[in-house]
Amino acid sequence: MAIHVIEEANRCLQCKNPRCRMGCPIHTNIPEMIRLLKENEMMAAATMLFENNPLSVICSLVCDHAKQCEGHCVRGIKGDAVHISAIENYISDSCFDRIKIAQAESNGKKVAVIGSGPAGMTVALLLASRGYKVTIFEEHDKIGGIMRYGIPDFRLPHKILDRYYERMLDMGILVRPNFAIGQSTSIEDLFSDGYKAVFIGTGAWMPRRLHIPGETFGHVHFAINYLNHPESVKLGSDVAIIGAGNSAMDVARTAIRNGARNVTVYLRRGEATASLDEFEYAKLDGATFQYWTAPLEIKDDGLIVCDTEMNEEGHVVQKPETARFVKADNVIIAVSQQPQRRLVNRDKQLTLNEKGNLQTNEGGETTMKGVFASGDVVTGAKTVVDAVNISKKIAEDIDAYIQALPE
Repeated sequence: MAIHVIEEANRCLQCKNPRCRMGCPIHTNIPEMIRLLKENEMMAAATMLFENNPLSVICSLVCDHAKQCEGHCVRGIKGDAVHISAIENYISDSCFDRIKIAQAESNGKKVAVIGSGPAGMTVALLLASRGYKVTIFEEHDKIGGIMRYGIPDFRLPHKILDRYYERMLDMGILVRPNFAIGQSTSIEDLFSDGYKAVFIGTGAWMPRRLHIPGETFGHVHFAINYLNHPESVKLGSDVAIIGAGNSAMDVARTAIRNGARNVTVYLRRGEATASLDEFEYAKLDGATFQYWTAPLEIKDDGLIVCDTEMNEEGHVVQKPETARFVKADNVIIAVSQQPQRRLVNRDKQLTLNEKGNLQTNEGGETTMKGVFASGDVVTGAKTVVDAVNISKKIAEDIDAYIQALPE
């Protein structure tokens, strides 16, 4: 691995105007990372990466590199792009447990973070480094949110999240697992207990439905629920998956690893929206794909599908006259998620926008004073690096808000 990383680092042209950095959503200084590595300053490179992106080691595994950093590499115009993700992963993973995280003295001010997904982890790490006493409230038993309970371990080893947990404890961050704010405890209760600000990073956990007959049947599952505990479902031999994104690919690959023999992914369009790498991995693992196909109804032993096509207005429309039955022991629906509404129902000062996401202003503050939010709960289901990028700015806004409060 180290030899491969050095070989890739030596291929970097150290461009004066690095397109790779422009292609990175969080603008990682890739040429500087590679320069430091080649000069045997790997710890300095890892520190730089962490300061720019606290979840660098995670993003090096799960980002869509083919569309981002590597997709913009000059080397890739006429050949193979520099394998930037491998270099970043080697540096970040090797040094993560050893890098010194700069941390200011405690200022005695408490901040509550609801949810420990990418947004919540980012805000907690950044505010703790600024001296705040941070408590994370997590409804699951372990931290990580969608990264642990929605991304399979073979794509993102969950041991990495366990390492983050240990480092967060070392920084004084407190974690209250198996506790969902919005049930017995409200956000108002947090303020009553002296928290100066509250951050909501609860993600998007409510599956989007197809709104077709049969979705409530016992052999039908939503992707987010299946990926949470795949071992709890006996899929049988034939599995039908509805969806086209990374979640559908994760489901397909997980189903195959759990004994399904014939896994078919049905897509309404002529191509997948998943990253190219994840799509290719799903094919390599044995999934098959039916394009321009949509489900009409789910039956006890399969589903009825029909052909689709693009109309003159550019919309995908169904062709019911082509309806046909396909056998399936289980059907898994993977057509994205949206935020749950538990907090909004409990604390009425919070409001949703027209898309059903938590409403915030440009500074990340919700319609409830002192409550901020970012990540999927605000944007809908997006990527880890998008959540980290926005949450960096929100952490600054929370800091500025608290500093402006009267003593």
